[in-house]
Amino acid sequence: MRVLNRALLALAATGMASALSMAAASGANAQTAGSASAASFSAASFIGNFNSISTVASTVPVNGDVNPYGTVVVQHSQGLLHRGDVLVSNFNNSANQQGTGSTIVQISPSGAVTQFAQINAASLPGACPGGVGLTTALTVLSGGWVIVGSLPTVAGNSATAQAGCLIVLNSNGQVRETFSGHGINGPWDLTALDAGSVAELFVTNVLNGTVAGGGNIVNGGTVLRLLLVIPSGQPPRLVAATTIGSGFAEETSPSALVVGPTGVGLGANGTLYVADTLNNRIAAIPGAVLRLTSAGTGSTVSEGGALNNELGLTIAPNGDILTVNGGNGNLVEVTPGGRQVAVKALDTTPTPPGEPGNGALFGLAVAPGGTGVYFVDDDTNTLNLLN
Repeated sequence: MRVLNRALLALAATGMASALSMAAASGANAQTAGSASAASFSAASFIGNFNSISTVASTVPVNGDVNPYGTVVVQHSQGLLHRGDVLVSNFNNSANQQGTGSTIVQISPSGAVTQFAQINAASLPGACPGGVGLTTALTVLSGGWVIVGSLPTVAGNSATAQAGCLIVLNSNGQVRETFSGHGINGPWDLTALDAGSVAELFVTNVLNGTVAGGGNIVNGGTVLRLLLVIPSGQPPRLVAATTIGSGFAEETSPSALVVGPTGVGLGANGTLYVADTLNNRIAAIPGAVLRLTSAGTGSTVSEGGALNNELGLTIAPNGDILTVNGGNGNLVEVTPGGRQVAVKALDTTPTPPGEPGNGALFGLAVAPGGTGVYFVDDDTNTLNLLN
């Protein structure tokens, strides 16, 4: 696997461009990732009229895993997957050790909870350095292929964090493939552009020099674009990898294990928006779908203001960027032009000496039809709905 070559790019370009143009025309998601979508833009605030927050269900499965991270809405029914349900990945085990969670739960809009998968590191079909510790990186592709990131540790110790991998499961929750190497190093979040027989994953990575930094900030965080070919009835195959973003700040943390570039969302014009967490900044990488080189840390869309260690990120149906703060319990809406147009408090639990809601939020996803925003709360281990 080498840097994306022009022949492969030409093969994928038509399908990717078509997926983007269809999304721009319809205002609908161009992919099925919970962490992003491609959509048309309008000036009105998306979350401004949402004022009700309800708990949908607990995210804790039978084995007691906690700390829900990844959040994605299922778009098509297949196998165990039911359209409109929400998949949630857990990062911690029952002892609350970070980087050791192994389960994905499936939650219906009415609150029914089932375990979609429990992943055993010993049974993985390929390399996954360090084992299993499921992250915010979670999506569902055509054919019901679920892809989840792993950033594993030994007993939650950040000094033991290893590169991990991306794990591919079928629609029945069975592991079929792993993607590792090729720049995958602590996959923290992702989004996808799904064109059926081909797809692109945009993956943030947070372990490039982070452990060696021993708690100091290092500028090694990356964004990878992974080109997948999806043969009919067969698992996706990784055919090319390109670093399209680099130099993002990252560090190990006693409370959060690791902090670095997190959420990613793809705009209808092919711009990828990145939550540059440590800098309280949303970055833009132009031409992300087809570019052949790194844009570094991209251009700044918005910085400071209501942004406070933002983590999960998605794109609203009106094209605005939605992101949740790790430094407090707020959801922030930002236009592609950089205006912070709305803020909603999702968790106001006192967490001295930090701000209310500090450390509570991570993954989020727009509810079907744009009727609300699903989000996980790590303090309560629940899936919730703002509408």
